[in-house]
Amino acid sequence: MADTPEIVSGSAAVEQDLALIRDAAEEAGRIALTYFHGHEEMDVRMKGGNSPVSAGDLAADTYLREILTKARPDYGWLSEESTDVSRTRRQTAPRSFIIDPIDGTRAFIDGRDIWCVSVGIVEGEVPVAGVLECPALGERFWASAGGGAFKDGRRLAVAKTPRAQPVVAAPPKAEPQLKRAFPGGYTRRGHIPSLAYRLAMVADGTLDATLVKPRSHDWDIAAAVVILSEAGARLTAMDGTAVILNGDDIVKPAMMAGSPHMLEAMFGVVTAHAFG
Repeated sequence: MADTPEIVSGSAAVEQDLALIRDAAEEAGRIALTYFHGHEEMDVRMKGGNSPVSAGDLAADTYLREILTKARPDYGWLSEESTDVSRTRRQTAPRSFIIDPIDGTRAFIDGRDIWCVSVGIVEGEVPVAGVLECPALGERFWASAGGGAFKDGRRLAVAKTPRAQPVVAAPPKAEPQLKRAFPGGYTRRGHIPSLAYRLAMVADGTLDATLVKPRSHDWDIAAAVVILSEAGARLTAMDGTAVILNGDDIVKPAMMAGSPHMLEAMFGVVTAHAFG
């Protein structure tokens, strides 16, 4: 199994950043929730292909950008809705925010509750803090490098020994490969609309593993990566190589997440062909 990037040890500065993004994500969640509840017009539009954006996404993004860049003016910024304002800045800044104001926009638009505000901080290419605020579910995940991962105040740790029949979120086409990886049986979970939340489900043990289709972006995973890592799980490419954040290419290949034991079972067996 290939090494993943080493997480920078916790520090007072990281904990201060975590407190900042926890507060900011909570308020952004409140803002988004007003649109979700129909108090405001959603004003859904399509951007770049078949990807929707709503007024809720934009309102949450505007709030986060104003609050966070004012609090940390020397930090870089990358968001799904305000995109790559300056690649050079985010790669040379002491730290950078990587934001998805609503991860799971389709679910949000459809009135389904599995969506979250995702706020991550990276130092260079290494994730150091992350928050997932899930207001429709009444849940919050957070983590800092070296400081542990938490869900609603409960510390998270993945099981050292997976259950007899692990639960894996994966597309139907992955079935033949998963049967080879887990000859003793497994349970397949279908589509979970928020990738960030799905990764958090691995961290909290609801899922033992998940596959991630190609072409997700840094903003989909930045907050969840540190939550996973601090819970004892990992997100890697299909061959076990490290997933790099805040690089030149913010588009990711097919990936998988799980505990080291789960990943070892899937490496070399489950491939990108699982997505067709």
